[in-house]
Amino acid sequence: MFEEIFFPRTAERYRAAPLFEPRERYLVHLGRIGAKRQTLRICANNQLSLVRLLKLKEGARVHVSQIEAASAIWARPKGRRCSRSASPKARARYVDHAIQWLRFLGWLDEPAKVRHRHGAEVDAYEVWMRGDRGLSEETIRDYRAAADQFFDWLAATDIPLASVKITDIDDAITDKQARGTCGRRTMHDYAQRLRAFFRFAETRGWCTPSIAKGIMAPRFMRDESVPKGLKREDVLRLLATTEGNRPVDKRDRAILMLFIAYGLRAGEVGGLRLEDIDWENERLQVRCPKPGRTHVYPLSRGVGDTVLRYIREVRPSGFGRTLFFTMRLPIQPLARKVLGKIVRDRLASLGIVAGKRGTHALRHAAAQHLLDQGMSMKVIGDFLGHRDPSSTAIYAKVNLAALREVAALDLEGLA
Repeated sequence: MFEEIFFPRTAERYRAAPLFEPRERYLVHLGRIGAKRQTLRICANNQLSLVRLLKLKEGARVHVSQIEAASAIWARPKGRRCSRSASPKARARYVDHAIQWLRFLGWLDEPAKVRHRHGAEVDAYEVWMRGDRGLSEETIRDYRAAADQFFDWLAATDIPLASVKITDIDDAITDKQARGTCGRRTMHDYAQRLRAFFRFAETRGWCTPSIAKGIMAPRFMRDESVPKGLKREDVLRLLATTEGNRPVDKRDRAILMLFIAYGLRAGEVGGLRLEDIDWENERLQVRCPKPGRTHVYPLSRGVGDTVLRYIREVRPSGFGRTLFFTMRLPIQPLARKVLGKIVRDRLASLGIVAGKRGTHALRHAAAQHLLDQGMSMKVIGDFLGHRDPSSTAIYAKVNLAALREVAALDLEGLA
C-alpha cells in the first residue's frame, strides 16, 4: 500500500517505522471503501505521528484524551514539519483519523454503550415488525425507537417489564412531554407506538394483559396547524447556495432539485437508484417507502441535467447502484438524517433558523407552490403520492382563510 501512495524512498521509510502492519492494514481498508490517494497520504502521515508521539505498542489501549493531547503537540509550529500552527480543521481531522484507526484495530479505550435490559424483547419486536407485518424500514426504526426510549426511562425506576402498570406508562409520557422539546403530534405518535409495542408484549406474555388498551394518546387533530413550509423566495435562495463547482455543491444541487421540483420525502430521495432514471423516455421512477408504492414522474430538463452532471463529475463508482453517496469516508449511501442535515445546514448558512427546516419543509413548500399556481387538490395529491385527499386538503387552509377575508369585504359592500 505504501508503494502505491508514496515515492519509493518515502514508502521505504514508512515501511521501516514501528507498527508497520497495523498501519498498512487500515490504509488498505480505507482504499477499499473509496479513499483517494491524497486522503491515504494524510492518514499515513497522521498514523506515524501518533505512533511516535504516544510511543504506541502493539495492542495498546488509547483514550481519546491521549489523542487530543498528541494533537495539541502535533498542531504546534514545527510539530508537523511546518512553520505554522495547524488550523482547527486540520487538528480535528488529525483526531478523527486517529480515533477511526484505533477503533478499527480495537485499541481505542472508549466506554461501552449502556443498553437497557430489555434489548432482547425490543429485538424480537423488530423482527416481528419486519417479518410478520412487513413494515417499511422507516416505520420499524420509529417504532423501535419509541420502545427503546421507554425502556431507557424505565431503567431509572428499576421496574421489570412484567410489573409495569398503566400509571408507569403515563408517567413516561408525561415526563417526555414535560421536557418541552416535543409537540403534541410527537407526543401523540409516541403514545401510539408504545401501545403497539405493549400489544405485541401481551401476545408474548411479557406484561400485564390488556395494558395496551389503557394507553391514551394525547389528543391531536391532524389539521390543527398549517404545515411550516418555506417561502418560495427562501427556497430559491437555498438552491442558490449550490451554485458552485465544488463536488459537494454539485451533489447537493441535484438533491435539492429533486426535493423542490417533486416534493419528495427524504426516504424517497435516499432510495433512488441509477435505474430509476429513464433518460430515453425522460421519466423518473420513485419508490415510496411510506405508502409502499411506486410513482413515475416526468423528468424535467433542469432536474435531469443537474443529476447527470452529478453522476458524470462527482458520483463515486464501484459502490453499488444507489444514486447519492457521502462525500467523506466511509463512502456509503446517504441516509435520511444526512439528507435532512444537508438542508438544515444550508438554510442556517442563509440565516434561516426559525420554523421547520428539514426536507419536509421543502415538501410543504412544493405543495403550497402548486396550490398557488392554481393546481387542483386532486392533481397535487397525486403528485405528492397522497392516498387520502385530507392529507392534501391541509395545504388549502391558508387560501381558504384568504377567501373568507375577500368574502367578508364583499358582504360589507353589499350591505
